[in-house]
Amino acid sequence: MKIKKVIAFAIAPLLLILTACGGSSAKVNNLNADDFASDIKNPGVVVLDVRTAGEFASGHIENAINIDVESGSFDSEIAKLDKSVEYAVYCHSGRRSGIATEKMAKAGFTKISNLEGGIQAWMASGFPLVA
Repeated sequence: MKIKKVIAFAIAPLLLILTACGGSSAKVNNLNADDFASDIKNPGVVVLDVRTAGEFASGHIENAINIDVESGSFDSEIAKLDKSVEYAVYCHSGRRSGIATEKMAKAGFTKISNLEGGIQAWMASGFPLVA
């Protein structure tokens, strides 16, 4: 019985440390195309396209900046961004933007929106792209 108490007292502080440090307080808002379009109209929202440079050049949401989530420099590029600003993130179908928003949350970004279904959903809803 004493061994169980010793183990419990030894593990309790470790569990407290792990839960306090684990995860992010950021909540990613997954938005459909209509809600995403409304969100990016808000002042100060930065639209982030996480597709390749080639995909971006073929057409993107107006005023978007491009940082390829699958490039080796994604983490260092987002480290240069203002973490207090809201970011509206998208890719082609939603897979890469999910990866990007997860990385951003872990890096300390607190206001993140993700376009569900990516640019495919954006176009299917009739929203424009610019080249």
